[in-house]
Amino acid sequence: MGTVLVVEDDRDLLEAVCTTLELAGFSVLGAADAGSALELLAARDIGLVLSDVGMAPMDGLTLLGEIKRRAPELPVVLMTAYGDVEQAVAAMRAGAADDLTKPIEAEALVALVRRLSSEPEAAVATGFVAEDPCTVELLRLAARVARSQATVLLTGESGSGKEMFARYVHVNSARSAGPFVAINCAAIPENLLEATLFGHERGAFTGAAQSQPGKFEQSNGGTLLLDEISEMPLALQAKLLRVLQEREVERVGGRKPIALDLRVLATTNRDLRAMVADGDFREDLFYRLNVFPLHVPPLRERPRDIVPLARHFAARIAEGRRARFSAEAEALLRSHAWPGNVRELENTIQRALILASGDTIAAADIVLSAAHPRAPTAIDSAPTDIRSLERDHILATLREVGGSRKLAVQRLGISERTLRYKLQQYRLEGII
Repeated sequence: MGTVLVVEDDRDLLEAVCTTLELAGFSVLGAADAGSALELLAARDIGLVLSDVGMAPMDGLTLLGEIKRRAPELPVVLMTAYGDVEQAVAAMRAGAADDLTKPIEAEALVALVRRLSSEPEAAVATGFVAEDPCTVELLRLAARVARSQATVLLTGESGSGKEMFARYVHVNSARSAGPFVAINCAAIPENLLEATLFGHERGAFTGAAQSQPGKFEQSNGGTLLLDEISEMPLALQAKLLRVLQEREVERVGGRKPIALDLRVLATTNRDLRAMVADGDFREDLFYRLNVFPLHVPPLRERPRDIVPLARHFAARIAEGRRARFSAEAEALLRSHAWPGNVRELENTIQRALILASGDTIAAADIVLSAAHPRAPTAIDSAPTDIRSLERDHILATLREVGGSRKLAVQRLGISERTLRYKLQQYRLEGII
């Protein structure tokens, strides 16, 4: 992590906060006002900002907005007055990673900074490549929900990386030392799925020569991922609902309930709400799973991830070769829409490494599955204008979902409060 920047106009408090963090082993810079903070932000490698709210002439909320405009992926913590709920709510609406209430306790301060600084390390530990602001923001949201016990429903197209995000939630959770067990509900025959999930006793059915714990028992103390939950038969959905409600499982052919202590995550590439409306998915199970929805955008909506991911796959697959891409090859990768998402990109890089005669992968070595040019985005014309890219992405998503804010926040991976704040900004600027 980069340096922690502390912004506080009370000199004594500024010195106290900086000293506390330095003693805890962090690299720290102090600024007595927002203007000085922005200058340091432009000149130094800042990994986290802690700012007071009540400053003049630029207050903390305004500073937060300016930081988000310049570096939307940079976490900002606002220090608010004790009992000022409105101030804390405003901070979260404006995109603050967290807030600290004054008077600040040293232990709480160090714990918060340590937690926020560990998130990128967890991303590396789970093999994540996150260069696009959209992906970075989704990772931060995933890290925050990971610290709760909430059931998470991850939605997104096939191959977009839903299981990777699920593993990221597990790694960032209090259950990270426990097992992470994944089961693909679409890959197991219907007549075996029940026994695979819930386990079975000896003699429960033909071929059951011995008792066998199911995936729920195997996940005890950790996390169970129900991949492609939409493919689970309706009859089994009722049994799953009971397990989620009662937090206990009964093996097939068994009579004794087994207590469970685990977290459940689920993924789907289908519209579960539409399936509920059509009678293909239980409504009560949908709401039990959809406690906290996380939408994983397709790769074409995370264009800054394409080339870094390609380099990552090349380094992993190259088997000792120092593979690199020519400029033309990188341009070709960026221009493709990747209908198969990250999975298609990985397969494409594997083929390219086989076809490349040397260490440099040329455009001719990249065989794309079909002609799917990516629609031009703000990144093509103004790659440094992150705020415009974010704005265009939000407005495009709203158009795609017919103006539904609930659907938009699911796709964007942000809260409704953040979306309202963004739209209010755009109205003030005369954009909408």
